[in-house]
Amino acid sequence: MSAARTGTQAGTGIDRRRFLGTVATGLAAAGGAGLLAVRNSAPAHATAGHHPRGARPLFLGTYTSAPGGGTGVGLGTYDTATGRITATGVVAGVADPSYLALAPSGRTLYAVDEQQQGGVTAIALMPDGPPTVLGTRSTGGAGPCHLSVHPGGHWLLSANYLSGSVAVHPVDRATGALGERTDLVTHSSPPPGPGQDGPHAHQIITAPDGRHVLAVDLGNDTVYTYRLDEAAGKLTQVSSAALRPGAGPRHLTFHPAGAFAYLANEVDNTVVVCRYDRGSGRLTPGAPQSTGTGPGTSYPAQILVTGNGRFAYLANRGHNSLTRYAVEADGARLRLLDTVPVGGDFPRQIAFSPDQRWLFAANQKSASVTVFSVDARTGALQPTGEPFAAPVPVCVLPL
Repeated sequence: MSAARTGTQAGTGIDRRRFLGTVATGLAAAGGAGLLAVRNSAPAHATAGHHPRGARPLFLGTYTSAPGGGTGVGLGTYDTATGRITATGVVAGVADPSYLALAPSGRTLYAVDEQQQGGVTAIALMPDGPPTVLGTRSTGGAGPCHLSVHPGGHWLLSANYLSGSVAVHPVDRATGALGERTDLVTHSSPPPGPGQDGPHAHQIITAPDGRHVLAVDLGNDTVYTYRLDEAAGKLTQVSSAALRPGAGPRHLTFHPAGAFAYLANEVDNTVVVCRYDRGSGRLTPGAPQSTGTGPGTSYPAQILVTGNGRFAYLANRGHNSLTRYAVEADGARLRLLDTVPVGGDFPRQIAFSPDQRWLFAANQKSASVTVFSVDARTGALQPTGEPFAAPVPVCVLPL
């Protein structure tokens, strides 16, 4: 693979695809056998609509072009009583699906194709048959690493990491398939932060009120706020929020009340509480806070907030831990409680089950997914069972 396709992040020493460490020998040898665990053999195309009682669907993303990677989007289930994951197959032929998102209808799954010629792929989830790939559209940029569906379900938003741009695609209301791109906006200002070679769009989401779209750019140390024209599929910038130089903002998560959001900064190893103004869409960052991982850079990846707004969790890739915060003052303050070993190496992404009883961590370098039970009263995390083996898992999506 060429240097351009590996997508090294300037100044941080992170190669988005190749920062894998030692992948288990058995998984590396079986890299073409499918995305999910070798020990849990399954047909190549399993039915997504029917599962044993107490089992819920789960999807896994990977890098198909990485050594030991998978062959597409992994299919599995998790036991709602124990959290245990079981493989059921793979949706083959989706290139480097490193991030996944579900349509509000629950009938379509979307994946980025994190390649030099970036794309987004739509997959129909059939109630009585295997998932079906509906097609792929170009994002107009390189290395798309994040996508989300606008709450109305009619627009797909994606972030091109290597190009520092964000894209909009229309969604067919009947089928969930994607149309040709309607907009592409490059983050041309401000200039890149210290050690960065340009803009690096890392995330794009819609605020809980549905009025604004926010794009997090690691390279420019900036969060951009847009309005989406829902008739034309066009983005118009209305404000921007500057982080301190060299912060490297990566992932933003809103408090359920919608007045505050929490930003994980990958490069300077901090978390920031941001005030959100619903009227203007303006984000106002507060002071940087500790991740509880000690000195040095631990590459914070993603932050989650419980539905009741009481606790937040941060995945720390370098420290291989999950930080637990108490959320106080109606969302305005985070209080660090503790860090818990993740039980794997390099937790790239974390996700709750819909009932938030379970927290799943996709551990890229150890080729595993770990599962934690979440105490609803205290927010404490408890690991459950052995890690689930999965070639280069970088995204987990439990339904």
